[in-house]
Amino acid sequence: MNQAGIEATDLQGGYPELQPHIAGLSAAVSVPLRQASVAFDAGLPPRVARFTPGQGCALLPVGADAAKVMPPPELIGGPDPLRTDVQPWPQGDLQATAILPVAQKKALDALMAEAVAGGRYGQAARTSAVLVVKDGRIVSERYARGVGMHTPQRTWSVAKSLTSALIGRAAALNVIDPMAPAHVPEWGAAGDPRAAITVDQLLRMQSGLFTNGPGNRTDALYFGGSTVAETAAVAPLEAAPGTRFAYANNDTLLAARALMADLGEAAPSFPYTHLLWPLGMTRTTIEGDWQGNPILSSQVWMTARDLARLALLHLNDGKWNGQQLLPEGWVKDATTPVGPQPPAARGEGYGRAIWLPNGLPQGSYAFYGNRGQYAVVVPSQKLVIVRRGFDPAGSGFDITAFAKDVAAALP
Repeated sequence: MNQAGIEATDLQGGYPELQPHIAGLSAAVSVPLRQASVAFDAGLPPRVARFTPGQGCALLPVGADAAKVMPPPELIGGPDPLRTDVQPWPQGDLQATAILPVAQKKALDALMAEAVAGGRYGQAARTSAVLVVKDGRIVSERYARGVGMHTPQRTWSVAKSLTSALIGRAAALNVIDPMAPAHVPEWGAAGDPRAAITVDQLLRMQSGLFTNGPGNRTDALYFGGSTVAETAAVAPLEAAPGTRFAYANNDTLLAARALMADLGEAAPSFPYTHLLWPLGMTRTTIEGDWQGNPILSSQVWMTARDLARLALLHLNDGKWNGQQLLPEGWVKDATTPVGPQPPAARGEGYGRAIWLPNGLPQGSYAFYGNRGQYAVVVPSQKLVIVRRGFDPAGSGFDITAFAKDVAAALP
């Protein structure tokens, strides 16, 4: 997607309080410098987002002199996406699709058209991609103008489900124990009560840490050029770990920080070499803060097909091409509600960074993200439903209704 497309989609319809400020700003993109800069205050240098190959863009702090900030090292040695594309699906894109019986195709085509057009599943929803996988093959796929199967889009909180899978992968390699206390570097002082919080409690949003409201807004990190350590790691304890559910970006950020600490020097490349690239997710990029810490609560860019691959890994119980990438039983544990749960009014349960929706066939689960990012897995029907969007704040796409209709059309 070009700059004009990004300005018309990703930069429109987000947080209402930020939109007036965005509307009055313009970005200057320098390909040679690998950065975009935005002048915003006559007394301060422009804000700068710097691109590093393999690492995406990192936002520098307010007032930073971009010439003095060292970029993180480039991620090298990855697969050539064009060579991967010609491999059979799901590793690549060859022979990715399957033909449905006429009646099923007609019913599904009508639902897909409704999803893209809006109205039935959300009057103001803006669908960018919708994709359905049945029995391991894509049976329907549609994209909005300017978006294609190789167009990455921000995952928002779908990244939390990726974080869960990364921790599962590390657990399979005996790098981390999800039931053990999380090794967050900032919690190392003797007597720090936060040091007892487990990785599992962080993934389940049961840390007991202070949050500044629903969702634990992390604007300083996402938009202000702060770091993971400066935001997530400083929250104090306000409830006993494991005694309450409070959806919080910080919990996922801290789970990821603990994983990176356990990985040590292998941390920057681990997500790619041990999960993303083996899954054929060659167009997924994890962005970080300006000091190189991954922002795995939200700032991941992923295509609709790559999201389908991540969902398929879970549908296949963590196995891929005959290799058990996630520990046996990990998916069951990750999709089982344990301990405190979201408010009953929400009508959904929560596992290890995976939502457990009601109203769908038993055993279904989902990855959710802001502005309409969804992947729904219906194991009983070997079905994966992906929907991507640029939904404006205050509106939404009824993913449960859509997934229920798709499941009914593909028994």
